[in-house]
Amino acid sequence: MSIKLWDWDQGWINTQIFEGHTHYVMMIAFNSKDPNTFASASLDRTIKVWGLGSSTPHFTLEGHEKGVNCVDYFVGGDKPYLISGADDRTVKIWDYQNKTCVSTLDGHSQNVSAACFHPELPLIISGSEDGSLRLWNSNTYRLEKTLNYGWERIWTIGYIKGSNSVAIGYDEGTILVKLGREEPAVSMDHNGKIIWSRNNEVFTANIKAALKDNLPDGERIPVVPKELGTCDIFPQKLEHGSKGRFVVAIGDGEFIVYTAVAWRNKSFGSAVEFVWSNQSNKGEYAVRNLSGQIKVFSNFNERHSFKPPFNVEGLFGGSLIAVSSPHYVCMYDWKECRLIRKIDVSPKAIYWSENGEFVTIACESVFYVLQYNKELVSSVLATGGQIPEDGIADALISLEDVPERVRTACWVGDSFIYTNTANRLNYCVGGKVETISHLDRHMYMLGYLPRFNRIFLIDKSHNVVSYTLHLAIINYQTAILRNDFEAAKNILPKIPQTSRSKIAHFLESQGHLQLALEVSQDLDHRFELAVKLNNLRVAYEIAKESSSELKWKQLGDLAIDCSNFNLAEECLKQAEDIGGLLLLYTSQGDYDNISELVNLAIKKGRNNVAFVCLFLQGRLQECLDLLTSTGRVPEAAFFARTYLPSKVSEVLDRWRKELEPHNSILAESLADPSEYPNLFPDFELSLDVENSFKKFKYSEFPASSYVKFKDDVERDPLSEVKSGSFQIPEVLDNGCLLYTSDAADDLL
Repeated sequence: MSIKLWDWDQGWINTQIFEGHTHYVMMIAFNSKDPNTFASASLDRTIKVWGLGSSTPHFTLEGHEKGVNCVDYFVGGDKPYLISGADDRTVKIWDYQNKTCVSTLDGHSQNVSAACFHPELPLIISGSEDGSLRLWNSNTYRLEKTLNYGWERIWTIGYIKGSNSVAIGYDEGTILVKLGREEPAVSMDHNGKIIWSRNNEVFTANIKAALKDNLPDGERIPVVPKELGTCDIFPQKLEHGSKGRFVVAIGDGEFIVYTAVAWRNKSFGSAVEFVWSNQSNKGEYAVRNLSGQIKVFSNFNERHSFKPPFNVEGLFGGSLIAVSSPHYVCMYDWKECRLIRKIDVSPKAIYWSENGEFVTIACESVFYVLQYNKELVSSVLATGGQIPEDGIADALISLEDVPERVRTACWVGDSFIYTNTANRLNYCVGGKVETISHLDRHMYMLGYLPRFNRIFLIDKSHNVVSYTLHLAIINYQTAILRNDFEAAKNILPKIPQTSRSKIAHFLESQGHLQLALEVSQDLDHRFELAVKLNNLRVAYEIAKESSSELKWKQLGDLAIDCSNFNLAEECLKQAEDIGGLLLLYTSQGDYDNISELVNLAIKKGRNNVAFVCLFLQGRLQECLDLLTSTGRVPEAAFFARTYLPSKVSEVLDRWRKELEPHNSILAESLADPSEYPNLFPDFELSLDVENSFKKFKYSEFPASSYVKFKDDVERDPLSEVKSGSFQIPEVLDNGCLLYTSDAADDLL
């Protein structure tokens, strides 16, 4: 029945006791606007307000018929309000200055165990032992929504200032829910003037006045807020008209249009949704009411109304009025509200370019970019003919679709700039998506100011940041997409050198490789482009400058493809591509260079290539020496048995010595043909054939001589010796061969 105050800085000493309640104290809450006062709720049916300087209450609020379970202070604005919930199943709002009950909220069927004001939204939240969570409008005290997750009784509700999230504690566990829009109510006009709201208060700031030279990307801009006025409704959304003269505040099922400068009420009404036209400065807008009826206004006077023949889920503005259903969206013109086009997608948002030529339809996981054929639509509407059920066929032409979910976006020229759910700031031109920056938190698009070449974003705490995007880059890319290369050439000098590589990648994506090569400042990229264009000269100059082994190898392969073998040889040497040189020299039959390649291959440890070179030149003894010197003695033994039988005993002796320390039995099992001739039939004949071939002098022959020698490849010397048909070629003085058989007639 008492309240005790403890001082944790002094070791949790009990410094004061507050007495006055006659039953259990269920909860206390400190006043954030006056930390020296607090309120307490008790089962004695009262709420008492205390001060830290007195042990007795300042005053008592009475009105509940049963015990009070919870109490909380209103934290937003200047209202001196308290909220309480009690076992009489009611929630009461109190004015603690006048000490009166402002309103009583009925609806719960069991004890109210928790109640609070939401710190960011115009909501009162109450929870009960009946398991229901009720959301009430804190301005009108109207019940907005009832939630019941079936987790038995609610005991507590928690919130965080600066967030829309609310935590609810049940018998069965805890649930975290998000209420309202995460996107802040903020808007920026074309001159950099920002308007935002905090509860019902409206503030403004001028970005241009806060910008400084050489501002780093992503750095917070120190804007100075100025109070503009108050809004008669809690604005859940603020949006400037197309020319920036008017601002609409939308919330609580109502809208109010204000003048942007003086913040004077220009128009108001009831609406679930409100959208501006982007093609008029005459206060042209449309609203949707609860029944799905669309009303169109011009000069703030209702001009037309219609009700689409389907269940309306959303309304979007721009060059056309877009009305969405669960399965498709229909576009209507502003003047007569005639159907222009029906598109089978369900949009979350629609963004129009400033000139009305392009439109982005953002869906759940993809966005579509379409081109609006305004001339065609105007001509069809002028004829007054019957429009088909799906609208005018070519009114909107699909250009591309990008599999990304858009959070916020705007058009700058023909470029679509957006933030996505992965917290990246991107822009899309011609289907090519470029990332401007990776964001460290949720940021929302404000707009683009061409004068500063910057995109401006804001977070939920109203911190403004900016990122550089040169208008010249956008204009250049737009000119390229329209194949206006002359205009692009004139714009190019305005683009900073640091952005040229980005432009080059864009040109490459559009298939303009030669232009990309001329623009790019990045050596690696220029080399890739030169290779794609088969531009050997440029690629050679870059390879010399960079001294990259990989570039030399790539250029060597390209030179071979282009039949420039001299360049290919130089590149392969620079890259020390032993395998590539082997392929080149053997393809050319270049005997001398194959000889040089042996030394290079051995130097680089490419013994396999060196072996192939030696073998191709018939340097069998050197092949054998290479195998033994590199520890490949078993292979050397088999090689000797096949090509140099006279060396078998020598190699076997070395093999035995190497095996002896490890496995003496295996070493002894190796049979030498000179010791066991019975195990090696025809070994003596192979020695005779070897001696006969030693008389043959290897000489160089042109590749054209292959036809005359091709049969020798299939010869079997041992079989020829056995049959007596083996012929020993005679080497003539001119290096040619003379056969003493029937082939002797062929003088080579």
